[in-house]
Amino acid sequence: LTFPLLSVTLLVSFGSSMLYGYNLAVVNSPAVHIKAFYNATWSQRYGHGLAPGPLTLLYSLTVSIFALGGLVGSLLVGVLVERYGRNGTLSRSALFVILAGSFMGFSRELGSPEMVIIGRSITGLHSGRCCLGCGALHGPFLTAPSPTAHLQGVGAAFILPMTIGSHRPIFICLGVFLAQVLGLPELLGKDRFWPLFLSVVVIPASLQLLLLHCFPESPRYLLIEKNDVCGATKALRRFLGTPDVQDVIEEMKEEQRSLSSVEMVSVWQLLRDRSVRWQTLSVVVVNAGMQLSGIDAIWFYTNTIFENAGIPVSQIPYTTVGTGAIEVVAGLIGCFTIEKLGRRPLIITGFCAMGICSAGITVSLLLQTTLPWMRYIGVACVVGIIAGFCMGPAGVPFLMTAELFTQSHRPAAYIVGGSLNWLCNFTIGFIFPFLQMSTGAFCYLVFCGICLLVALYVYLIIPETKNKTFMEISHIFA
Repeated sequence: LTFPLLSVTLLVSFGSSMLYGYNLAVVNSPAVHIKAFYNATWSQRYGHGLAPGPLTLLYSLTVSIFALGGLVGSLLVGVLVERYGRNGTLSRSALFVILAGSFMGFSRELGSPEMVIIGRSITGLHSGRCCLGCGALHGPFLTAPSPTAHLQGVGAAFILPMTIGSHRPIFICLGVFLAQVLGLPELLGKDRFWPLFLSVVVIPASLQLLLLHCFPESPRYLLIEKNDVCGATKALRRFLGTPDVQDVIEEMKEEQRSLSSVEMVSVWQLLRDRSVRWQTLSVVVVNAGMQLSGIDAIWFYTNTIFENAGIPVSQIPYTTVGTGAIEVVAGLIGCFTIEKLGRRPLIITGFCAMGICSAGITVSLLLQTTLPWMRYIGVACVVGIIAGFCMGPAGVPFLMTAELFTQSHRPAAYIVGGSLNWLCNFTIGFIFPFLQMSTGAFCYLVFCGICLLVALYVYLIIPETKNKTFMEISHIFA
């Protein structure tokens, strides 16, 4: 990698995937303070505080509306990238994050819980555009990843780096870990700092906004979308650090010709196409299972889970940071082993580990009154869920979706998978507190059942896709 290429890769990942991870975990630490702010504001407005049910509902909306914003952003990203290019789309999204940070940062001063909710929805819109949108939806359409999961040609290095599913989870884990560290009582975990804690997103967004203008537009966008051969050549020379880029230009021209001859199917056509019905069902099962596995509940409500497990309140922030560090290590392991071990072993092992650990949390909660040491088993199970997710389910579905379809069906498949991701993310973020209130320790058995069923489906239905052509994969499904 040349320095410009490495720099833009890190910049985009820092301001997109890492910011997405930060926003997933940032509401965990200040939950008590945000609820207290909501209750105090309500009391000032109406003369009485909120009952526990409506307060939980309002906070659940604050947590989960991030995913609704992400859904809208991911559906709009194709049009935005086609109109403004990669740099233009990212710059405009960064402006939205700065606006969102301002809303959340001044919410307490203005006594407005609505500003927190609006800010969360706008950060979701950014994540949908940049992290899951540009990377998972529009990226594969522009890059045409080959059936062997290696992106075609040298030009593949110039797309948004989040399309490479194997390293995208690492930056998400780093974002989650950063939120956990900043949420320590010694840093921004105190009551007076929670608006600043939520508005930290302004810093990476501002850096991305300032530095993106130092880099050329994506060469692939310039040539394939805008037919700007001169601009693409200049950008390639800048990124590669060499004047001889004619071979790459010819390769991209060939891909432009191949793309022009491909008729893209719509989402409705994909769902009705019987020739790929098992592939489509597999995308639905794996992507929905990834979010319904309980990982979002862990990220959104870690402190609550540890509190219910009997961990002393003073130790919870540091326990949470420890789980975040293990999460980063697990993500690195998954990144470096995915091409050696294959997709199936990682995703099956990951879901099985998550299912077993979810059942383990239930057992630990039921026995902790008689066996105090069971609280540590509960913490170990939370760590197991996070590690299992990061090693397989976090990144494999994005690679697998590209490998199960031809170029004509791939964009629609990513729209289906991405939409399910956001919808299931919203569902878990919104209903988990109520599920926990109504079923207690047994709520984790729901996640256990989902994880084991997804693992069984992958074992029985989905073949190994590593180093296989689309025709080979299609024949196995048939």
